[in-house]
Amino acid sequence: MALITAFLYLITAVGATETEPEEMETEASVILLHGMGRTRRSMATMASRLADSGYRVVNLDYPSTGASIETLSEGVVAETVRDCRLAHPSAPVHFVTHSLGGILVRQYLQTRRLPPGSRVVMLSPPNQGSELADLLKDWFLYRWIMGPAGQQLGTAEDSVPNRLGPVDVPVGIITGDSTLEPWFSARLPGPDDGKVSVARARLAEMDDFLVVHKSHGFIMNDTQVIDQTIHFLEHGRFRHDH
Repeated sequence: MALITAFLYLITAVGATETEPEEMETEASVILLHGMGRTRRSMATMASRLADSGYRVVNLDYPSTGASIETLSEGVVAETVRDCRLAHPSAPVHFVTHSLGGILVRQYLQTRRLPPGSRVVMLSPPNQGSELADLLKDWFLYRWIMGPAGQQLGTAEDSVPNRLGPVDVPVGIITGDSTLEPWFSARLPGPDDGKVSVARARLAEMDDFLVVHKSHGFIMNDTQVIDQTIHFLEHGRFRHDH
């Protein structure tokens, strides 16, 4: 396991990009974690906007389909947080995650804490699992493409998302109710984003929750979502227009 963790971190270190604005307004870091089967390119727009807002941004590329949630959390999340804290020991370390990335952070926070002032924004997280993982987990093609983590995202009580305990950090969740995948949405109860139902994105301990008319695969690129993400990192809440 130690060798696997070291190998995964080596891959991650090579694939990570750090973006710094010309004039830093804060020493706070923001770690970006993309979703399953994606790359750091999917978070590039978010990374650029966060850097323009004065954050030290670490946009990770990690092998989301190559290992279990536990191994990815140890080999990706833990090492990256450690590096941020070594660089700026007293500064907050925020997270902005998409889909699976949120579950990796929850796994990490089961046994560790972030520095004071840190916050987490999750975009379309399967926090209570997804019915699609239940439906597809035994399909060879799904198992081959999505790997070990894809087998852990079901809705059963013993699935990883449903086994994890509460996290001790302010969490804001943004999820979508628009879909580009009606064939998947037909198998999800209630409003959904094509992959995760609105109801299953929630966490009991979340500090704020927002539903936008966006789909799962593109929610992180939406201007409104990026603005709300920055607002939560700054204020610990979303901006709710009445």
